[in-house]
Amino acid sequence: MQLERTGIVLAPNSRRVVLRNFSPPGDQRKLKIIARIAMLSEAEIDRLLENVFEEFHGRHQKPREFFLRRFEAVSSYVITDTPLSENRRLLIGAYFTQEYALESAALFNPSIVWHPDQTNLPEGSKRFALSLRATGEGHISSITFRSGVVDNSNTITIDDATRFVTTPDAVPDSLYEKTLFQRKLIELGLANSFAEHVLSRLEESFTLKQLEATIQDTIRENRDQKETLTLFFKSIVMLAKSNYEITYRPEHVLSERLIFPFGPTESNGIEDARFVEFQEEDGSTHYYATYSAYDGKMVLPQLLETDDFLHFKMHTLNGPEIADKGLALFPRKLNGHYAMLSRQDGENLYLMYSDMLHFWYSKQILLKPTFPWEFVQVGNCGSPIETDAGWLVLSHGVGPMRKYSIGAFMVDLDDPSRLIGRLKQPLVTPNENEREGYVPNVVYSCGAVVHNGQLIVPYAMSDYATTFGTVPLDELVAAMEPV
Repeated sequence: MQLERTGIVLAPNSRRVVLRNFSPPGDQRKLKIIARIAMLSEAEIDRLLENVFEEFHGRHQKPREFFLRRFEAVSSYVITDTPLSENRRLLIGAYFTQEYALESAALFNPSIVWHPDQTNLPEGSKRFALSLRATGEGHISSITFRSGVVDNSNTITIDDATRFVTTPDAVPDSLYEKTLFQRKLIELGLANSFAEHVLSRLEESFTLKQLEATIQDTIRENRDQKETLTLFFKSIVMLAKSNYEITYRPEHVLSERLIFPFGPTESNGIEDARFVEFQEEDGSTHYYATYSAYDGKMVLPQLLETDDFLHFKMHTLNGPEIADKGLALFPRKLNGHYAMLSRQDGENLYLMYSDMLHFWYSKQILLKPTFPWEFVQVGNCGSPIETDAGWLVLSHGVGPMRKYSIGAFMVDLDDPSRLIGRLKQPLVTPNENEREGYVPNVVYSCGAVVHNGQLIVPYAMSDYATTFGTVPLDELVAAMEPV
């Protein structure tokens, strides 16, 4: 039984750039830059700004809006109240902006789900949404997207990516639920009398601005403890900022959308999103993705939620069993509970249940390294896929020379703690065309789908580029050894 390689390759493209904030370190440097611009005449301002727009023409959508936002962000460093011309404000904004090649280093670790829009397709075809981990300068990772179609004969076509890449708008008045927020404070050890006092003055739903204003009122009322309270409340605000919402405009096609690190826990990267199309008990459908947030020191599992790939909610996950990487949700509740695969110890695969999507308290071991190609560790390669035979789980195993391979196993539909079948040999190992890259000898996936009896597996080649493979589902199931 062999995975058939399609020959499709999605390689990183350094031409895909996005506008990003640029901020030299230190207040004095910012003051000096703005002071130098202040010395220019309006004619010089106009000429320089015209040069900027001419040089970067066609590389970005609505750069004027971005420059004006950047000016507002640094406007406190302007040392006069004299009104500035729009062109001077635009030029100041340009000096505090840079281009970022989001996928110049790698485009890898794909996850595939069926697109929410299945209109205008031939019979037997389905449109998919593909998320990818894009890595650029400084090894900062973000989530980017592609779309495509699988036709009736299981031929895969990828839509051309647009030239533009756009970061989303932050939802300025996103609401926090008091009960959920309070529970997160308890989990993080931030619940005390001052936190309770702040929450008691807020409505059942509140905004970040309302939270910050109430915190400032509380600090003013307790001036004798200002220093201690300021540090304490800083942690509460950080929690709030790590739970946020972002949105795109409908005119932004899927390949234009970029989820770049925004919250404080993500400052150095958003890694390995595992998307799943989740069927709620009332019949509605949502998309969730677990991902790894990296702040430069610590990796924290977090959760993304969307209905349309336009509006995203990002949540922290809490509980004693939220640790390490590689969390993957089952696509529906099991016996009334959320279920998830995880790898808290970096070695074995675990099964977790919870009554609350954002809190996880227990785990049980599901799979241990058993075969030589996985003696170092086992983990999942995306959310389980429901089949007539059971829950199909793609796994990864690490063997000698830290070579990653993709395997598969099956667990019982009603009791996923019961292992019923397992591949003795890998489904995919890196061939000679796949073993050279950013991290050699690695094949890896964050999610697959089944179409017309065929398992479609997007996977990364040595943490550099992405390809696709297919295998008949019945052949894969038949190749598993009963357990």
